Amino acid sequence: MAELPYHAAIMSAAHRASGGRGRLDAPDASATVDNPLCGDRVTIDLRRGGPGGGDRVSEIGQVVRGCVLCEAAAAVIVEAGTGAAESDLRAASDRVRRMLGHGGPPPEGAWKKAEMFLPVRPHPSRHDCVLLPFQALLEALDGG
Repeated sequence: MAELPYHAAIMSAAHRASGGRGRLDAPDASATVDNPLCGDRVTIDLRRGGPGGGDRVSEIGQVVRGCVLCEAAAAVIVEAGTGAAESDLRAASDRVRRMLGHGGPPPEGAWKKAEMFLPVRPHPSRHDCVLLPFQALLEALDGG
């Protein structure tokens, strides 16, 4: 198996997440998901509303017990997703999934940082590590 390229951008994002924002006090929605194969666990908390209307996520909290890929993906979600419309969060999640598993292009705009996961594409066994925080995000959006 080829060595997985944990390049500087992934390591830096993982470091930001590990020092993380943590849980939100009284979130509007929350979800915790586990990967039973590796033991990774991600919790995403959301606060809705604020400037721009009720369909926006004004604050995102996260706690990750997992590998650097999980931590880095959670950091991208917090950084790019705070202030975004729920539809944008769902679209970004779908775009990252398609980028990894179906050869799609990386997300654009605020989500451009997710292109750091392109080197993970040839390692299908690691896709779930990147996608677990996005799964938690979607579950939280759905009412967690």
